[in-house]
Amino acid sequence: MALLGTIVNGIAIIAGSLLGLIFRNVSDKTKDTVLQGIGLSVIILGVGMGLKSQEFLIVIGSLAVGSALGEWWNLEEKLNELGAWIERRVGAKEKGGIARGFVTATLVYVIGAMAIIGALDSGLRHDHTVLYTKSMLDGISAIIFTSALGIGVAFSAVPVFIYQGLIALGAAFIQDVVPKELMNSIIVELTATGGVLITAIGLNMIKVTAIRVANMLPSLLFTIIITVIVHHV
Repeated sequence: MALLGTIVNGIAIIAGSLLGLIFRNVSDKTKDTVLQGIGLSVIILGVGMGLKSQEFLIVIGSLAVGSALGEWWNLEEKLNELGAWIERRVGAKEKGGIARGFVTATLVYVIGAMAIIGALDSGLRHDHTVLYTKSMLDGISAIIFTSALGIGVAFSAVPVFIYQGLIALGAAFIQDVVPKELMNSIIVELTATGGVLITAIGLNMIKVTAIRVANMLPSLLFTIIITVIVHHV
């Protein structure tokens, strides 16, 4: 079953979020410190991923073009509007709380090599090991995220399921069309571009910057396009 790993991942995020609600009554000071600790860890993770690039000009070009397109589409605002809509539907008392948790968790869980590689493994070989590992990590981080950011984290399971599910279902088609060497290069450069975005998320979490990371998401698509062009020139 190609979607098994993705389903487990979604359930892990929701379960972790529900457990995180238990720790919501801790002091704001403690929450801030915990969130700063997570943010610093996310920065280190992102830097490590970014350094994996073999052709960093692809990453730079992808970020430049993708960010411009994302600003034009105003993806950040649309994600925030979706979070606000969820708030209204569930009658949240803390205005902006659900939106922040939803947007932050969605970006962290969707951007990254494990989401792509794990979904590809699920679709191509029905091997869910990577997504099972990601599920454990996401579930644990969901506990911490929810304790600091609220129940909005749980709703991030929906875009995670859609994103990874589409990759898993399309994996068979990808295997027939894309040569293995090109696919490996795409994964490496996607990992690096994703690492830059994850670093930006970490900087936002510790409130050093206010980077509109969601507006940079099209960079991931342009990483694929530019990598294909480079390898065919």
